[in-house]
Amino acid sequence: MLRDRMDVSERWACRVVGQHRSTERYEPQPRQDDAALRAALREISRKRKRWGYRRAHARLLELGWEVNRKRVQRLWREEGLRVPRKARKRRRVGESTAEDARMRATAPREVWALDFQFDQTADGRVLKLLNVVDEFTRESLAMHVDRSITADQTVEVLEQLAVVRGAPGHVRCDNGPELTAHALRDWCRFGHVKTAFIEPGSPWENAFVESFNSRVRDELLNVEMFSCLAEARVVIEDWRQDYNQRRPHSALGMRTPAAFAAAQAA
Repeated sequence: MLRDRMDVSERWACRVVGQHRSTERYEPQPRQDDAALRAALREISRKRKRWGYRRAHARLLELGWEVNRKRVQRLWREEGLRVPRKARKRRRVGESTAEDARMRATAPREVWALDFQFDQTADGRVLKLLNVVDEFTRESLAMHVDRSITADQTVEVLEQLAVVRGAPGHVRCDNGPELTAHALRDWCRFGHVKTAFIEPGSPWENAFVESFNSRVRDELLNVEMFSCLAEARVVIEDWRQDYNQRRPHSALGMRTPAAFAAAQAA
Protein backbone atom coordinates (compact mmCIF):
# COMPACT_ATOMS: atom_id res chain seq x y z
CA MET A 1 0.00 0.00 0.00
CA LEU A 2 1.18 3.53 -0.86
CA ARG A 3 0.42 4.82 2.66
CA ASP A 4 2.47 2.10 4.32
CA ARG A 5 5.51 2.46 2.01
CA MET A 6 5.73 6.26 2.14
CA ASP A 7 4.28 6.88 5.59
CA VAL A 8 1.74 9.44 4.34
CA SER A 9 -1.85 10.24 5.31
CA GLU A 10 -4.87 8.60 3.72
CA ARG A 11 -6.05 11.97 2.39
CA TRP A 12 -2.68 12.64 0.62
CA ALA A 13 -2.42 9.11 -0.78
CA CYS A 14 -5.96 9.20 -2.21
CA ARG A 15 -5.32 12.60 -3.80
CA VAL A 16 -2.14 11.32 -5.49
CA VAL A 17 -3.79 8.25 -7.01
CA GLY A 18 -7.11 10.00 -7.76
CA GLN A 19 -9.12 7.69 -5.54
CA HIS A 20 -12.04 8.78 -3.35
CA ARG A 21 -11.43 8.30 0.36
CA SER A 22 -14.75 6.47 0.84
CA THR A 23 -13.32 3.49 -1.04
CA GLU A 24 -10.92 2.99 1.84
CA ARG A 25 -13.68 2.67 4.40
CA TYR A 26 -14.50 -0.65 5.97
CA GLU A 27 -17.40 -2.45 4.38
CA PRO A 28 -19.37 -4.40 6.97
CA GLN A 29 -19.71 -8.09 6.22
CA PRO A 30 -22.89 -10.06 6.83
CA ARG A 31 -22.99 -11.64 10.26
CA GLN A 32 -21.64 -15.14 10.14
CA ASP A 33 -24.78 -16.54 11.76
CA ASP A 34 -27.19 -14.74 9.40
CA ALA A 35 -27.38 -17.77 7.13
CA ALA A 36 -28.20 -20.07 10.05
CA LEU A 37 -30.75 -17.61 11.40
CA ARG A 38 -32.41 -17.24 8.01
CA ALA A 39 -32.59 -21.02 7.71
CA ALA A 40 -34.16 -21.24 11.17
CA LEU A 41 -36.75 -18.61 10.24
CA ARG A 42 -37.61 -20.40 7.00
CA GLU A 43 -38.07 -23.64 8.92
CA ILE A 44 -40.35 -21.95 11.47
CA SER A 45 -42.38 -20.42 8.65
CA ARG A 46 -42.65 -23.78 6.90
CA LYS A 47 -43.99 -25.45 10.04
CA ARG A 48 -46.05 -22.49 11.27
CA LYS A 49 -47.64 -21.04 8.17
CA ARG A 50 -49.81 -18.57 10.10
CA TRP A 51 -47.04 -17.21 12.36
CA GLY A 52 -45.55 -13.75 12.01
CA TYR A 53 -42.10 -12.56 13.04
CA ARG A 54 -43.11 -11.86 16.66
CA ARG A 55 -44.03 -15.46 17.36
CA ALA A 56 -41.01 -16.61 15.36
CA HIS A 57 -38.80 -14.43 17.58
CA ALA A 58 -40.37 -15.90 20.72
CA ARG A 59 -39.76 -19.40 19.37
CA LEU A 60 -36.10 -18.60 18.60
CA LEU A 61 -35.57 -17.43 22.17
CA GLU A 62 -37.04 -20.71 23.41
CA LEU A 63 -34.55 -22.55 21.19
CA GLY A 64 -31.63 -20.67 22.73
CA TRP A 65 -30.96 -17.99 20.11
CA GLU A 66 -29.72 -14.63 21.36
CA VAL A 67 -31.27 -12.30 18.82
CA ASN A 68 -33.34 -9.14 19.11
CA ARG A 69 -36.77 -8.75 17.59
CA LYS A 70 -35.81 -6.02 15.12
CA ARG A 71 -33.20 -8.26 13.52
CA VAL A 72 -35.72 -11.08 13.24
CA GLN A 73 -38.23 -8.66 11.70
CA ARG A 74 -35.68 -7.49 9.12
CA LEU A 75 -34.64 -10.99 8.08
CA TRP A 76 -38.24 -12.19 8.11
CA ARG A 77 -39.16 -9.50 5.60
CA GLU A 78 -36.04 -10.04 3.48
CA GLU A 79 -36.95 -13.72 3.24
CA GLY A 80 -40.47 -12.80 2.13
CA LEU A 81 -42.05 -14.68 5.02
CA ARG A 82 -44.79 -12.22 5.90
CA VAL A 83 -48.17 -13.82 6.53
CA PRO A 84 -50.87 -12.79 4.03
CA ARG A 85 -53.53 -10.62 5.60
CA LYS A 86 -56.91 -12.21 6.10
CA ALA A 87 -60.05 -10.31 5.23
CA ARG A 88 -61.48 -8.69 8.33
CA LYS A 89 -64.97 -9.88 9.15
CA ARG A 90 -67.53 -7.27 10.11
CA ARG A 91 -68.78 -7.72 13.66
CA ARG A 92 -72.39 -7.24 14.51
CA VAL A 93 -73.04 -4.58 17.09
CA GLY A 94 -75.02 -5.71 20.09
CA GLU A 95 -74.93 -6.25 23.82
CA SER A 96 -76.09 -9.15 25.90
CA THR A 97 -78.41 -8.40 28.76
CA ALA A 98 -77.12 -11.35 30.82
CA GLU A 99 -74.61 -10.18 33.42
CA ASP A 100 -72.85 -13.56 33.50
CA ALA A 101 -72.49 -13.54 29.71
CA ARG A 102 -70.59 -10.25 29.86
CA MET A 103 -68.23 -11.20 32.69
CA ARG A 104 -64.52 -11.60 31.92
CA ALA A 105 -62.17 -14.03 33.61
CA THR A 106 -59.62 -12.55 35.99
CA ALA A 107 -58.03 -15.81 37.18
CA PRO A 108 -57.43 -19.39 35.98
CA ARG A 109 -60.44 -21.70 36.16
CA GLU A 110 -62.83 -18.78 36.58
CA VAL A 111 -64.44 -19.24 33.16
CA TRP A 112 -64.26 -22.23 30.84
CA ALA A 113 -65.62 -21.54 27.35
CA LEU A 114 -67.21 -24.37 25.35
CA ASP A 115 -68.02 -24.63 21.66
CA PHE A 116 -68.36 -27.18 18.88
CA GLN A 117 -66.73 -27.45 15.46
CA PHE A 118 -67.37 -29.77 12.55
CA ASP A 119 -65.14 -31.40 9.96
CA GLN A 120 -65.09 -34.69 8.09
CA THR A 121 -62.88 -37.67 7.35
CA ALA A 122 -61.73 -38.62 3.86
CA ASP A 123 -64.82 -40.80 3.38
CA GLY A 124 -67.11 -37.81 3.94
CA ARG A 125 -68.32 -38.86 7.38
CA VAL A 126 -68.83 -36.15 9.98
CA LEU A 127 -66.33 -35.29 12.71
CA LYS A 128 -67.49 -33.24 15.68
CA LEU A 129 -65.12 -31.45 18.05
CA LEU A 130 -65.90 -30.17 21.53
CA ASN A 131 -63.42 -27.43 22.41
CA VAL A 132 -62.94 -26.31 26.01
CA VAL A 133 -60.77 -23.23 26.64
CA ASP A 134 -59.75 -21.50 29.87
CA GLU A 135 -60.53 -17.85 29.12
CA PHE A 136 -57.83 -16.47 31.41
CA THR A 137 -54.85 -18.69 30.56
CA ARG A 138 -56.00 -19.34 26.96
CA GLU A 139 -55.19 -23.03 27.50
CA SER A 140 -56.94 -25.59 25.36
CA LEU A 141 -58.22 -27.86 28.12
CA ALA A 142 -59.83 -30.41 25.83
CA MET A 143 -60.52 -31.13 22.18
CA HIS A 144 -62.88 -34.09 22.29
CA VAL A 145 -63.41 -35.69 18.87
CA ASP A 146 -66.18 -38.08 17.85
CA ARG A 147 -68.72 -38.71 15.12
CA SER A 148 -71.37 -37.13 17.33
CA ILE A 149 -71.25 -35.68 20.84
CA THR A 150 -74.23 -35.84 23.17
CA ALA A 151 -74.99 -33.80 26.27
CA ASP A 152 -73.91 -36.74 28.43
CA GLN A 153 -70.55 -36.92 26.64
CA THR A 154 -70.11 -33.18 27.12
CA VAL A 155 -70.68 -33.59 30.85
CA GLU A 156 -68.22 -36.50 30.93
CA VAL A 157 -65.49 -34.33 29.35
CA LEU A 158 -66.14 -31.55 31.88
CA GLU A 159 -66.17 -34.00 34.77
CA GLN A 160 -62.81 -35.46 33.74
CA LEU A 161 -61.34 -31.96 33.56
CA ALA A 162 -62.81 -31.03 36.94
CA VAL A 163 -61.27 -34.10 38.58
CA VAL A 164 -57.80 -33.09 37.35
CA ARG A 165 -58.04 -29.30 37.57
CA GLY A 166 -60.96 -28.55 39.85
CA ALA A 167 -64.34 -27.30 38.72
CA PRO A 168 -64.61 -23.89 37.05
CA GLY A 169 -66.52 -20.95 38.45
CA HIS A 170 -68.48 -20.52 35.23
CA VAL A 171 -68.94 -22.28 31.92
CA ARG A 172 -69.65 -20.02 28.94
CA CYS A 173 -71.45 -21.53 25.95
CA ASP A 174 -74.14 -20.92 23.39
CA ASN A 175 -77.68 -22.24 23.46
CA GLY A 176 -77.04 -25.41 21.46
CA PRO A 177 -79.02 -28.52 22.45
CA GLU A 178 -76.00 -30.29 23.95
CA LEU A 179 -75.26 -27.27 26.15
CA THR A 180 -78.79 -26.51 27.35
CA ALA A 181 -79.75 -30.10 28.14
CA HIS A 182 -80.67 -31.17 31.66
CA ALA A 183 -77.48 -33.23 31.95
CA LEU A 184 -75.23 -30.16 31.74
CA ARG A 185 -77.53 -28.01 33.86
CA ASP A 186 -77.60 -30.69 36.55
CA TRP A 187 -73.81 -31.04 36.51
CA CYS A 188 -73.40 -27.29 36.91
CA ARG A 189 -75.98 -27.10 39.68
CA PHE A 190 -74.56 -29.97 41.71
CA GLY A 191 -70.99 -28.72 41.20
CA HIS A 192 -71.92 -25.13 42.08
CA VAL A 193 -70.81 -24.02 38.62
CA LYS A 194 -72.58 -21.01 37.15
CA THR A 195 -73.59 -20.93 33.50
CA ALA A 196 -73.03 -17.96 31.20
CA PHE A 197 -75.14 -18.58 28.12
CA ILE A 198 -74.44 -16.12 25.32
CA GLU A 199 -77.25 -14.33 23.56
CA PRO A 200 -78.50 -16.04 20.37
CA GLY A 201 -76.75 -14.64 17.30
CA SER A 202 -73.98 -13.06 19.41
CA PRO A 203 -70.84 -15.19 18.90
CA TRP A 204 -68.60 -12.31 20.01
CA GLU A 205 -69.82 -12.92 23.57
CA ASN A 206 -67.86 -16.18 23.37
CA ALA A 207 -64.92 -14.41 21.77
CA PHE A 208 -62.11 -16.44 23.32
CA VAL A 209 -63.28 -19.83 22.11
CA GLU A 210 -64.39 -18.32 18.78
CA SER A 211 -60.84 -17.03 18.30
CA PHE A 212 -59.50 -20.46 19.25
CA ASN A 213 -61.87 -22.11 16.78
CA SER A 214 -60.53 -19.83 14.06
CA ARG A 215 -56.98 -21.01 14.80
CA VAL A 216 -58.11 -24.64 14.75
CA ARG A 217 -59.81 -24.17 11.40
CA ASP A 218 -56.98 -22.17 9.83
CA GLU A 219 -53.99 -24.12 11.13
CA LEU A 220 -55.39 -27.64 11.48
CA LEU A 221 -58.72 -28.54 9.90
CA ASN A 222 -58.04 -26.70 6.64
CA VAL A 223 -54.61 -28.34 6.40
CA GLU A 224 -55.14 -31.97 7.43
CA MET A 225 -57.17 -34.66 5.74
CA PHE A 226 -58.05 -37.37 8.26
CA SER A 227 -58.39 -40.90 6.98
CA CYS A 228 -60.42 -42.08 9.97
CA LEU A 229 -61.65 -41.11 13.43
CA ALA A 230 -58.65 -42.66 15.19
CA GLU A 231 -56.18 -40.65 13.10
CA ALA A 232 -58.18 -37.47 13.69
CA ARG A 233 -58.02 -37.98 17.44
CA VAL A 234 -54.24 -38.46 17.42
CA VAL A 235 -53.47 -35.53 15.11
CA ILE A 236 -55.85 -33.16 16.89
CA GLU A 237 -54.48 -34.03 20.32
CA ASP A 238 -50.92 -33.50 19.04
CA TRP A 239 -51.97 -30.08 17.76
CA ARG A 240 -53.59 -29.24 21.11
CA GLN A 241 -50.42 -30.11 23.02
CA ASP A 242 -48.35 -28.08 20.58
CA TYR A 243 -50.73 -25.12 20.92
CA ASN A 244 -50.43 -25.15 24.71
CA GLN A 245 -46.72 -25.86 24.98
CA ARG A 246 -45.11 -24.12 21.99
CA ARG A 247 -47.39 -21.46 20.58
CA PRO A 248 -46.67 -17.96 21.99
CA HIS A 249 -49.81 -15.91 22.55
CA SER A 250 -49.77 -12.13 22.09
CA ALA A 251 -52.37 -11.58 24.84
CA LEU A 252 -50.09 -13.46 27.26
CA GLY A 253 -47.01 -11.34 26.59
CA MET A 254 -45.78 -13.78 23.93
CA ARG A 255 -45.76 -16.61 26.44
CA THR A 256 -47.33 -19.97 25.70
CA PRO A 257 -50.60 -20.81 27.47
CA ALA A 258 -48.84 -23.54 29.47
CA ALA A 259 -46.05 -21.20 30.59
CA PHE A 260 -48.55 -18.50 31.54
CA ALA A 261 -50.66 -20.97 33.53
CA ALA A 262 -47.56 -22.28 35.32
CA ALA A 263 -46.58 -18.72 36.27
CA GLN A 264 -50.04 -18.11 37.71
CA ALA A 265 -49.82 -21.26 39.81
CA ALA A 266 -46.35 -20.43 41.19
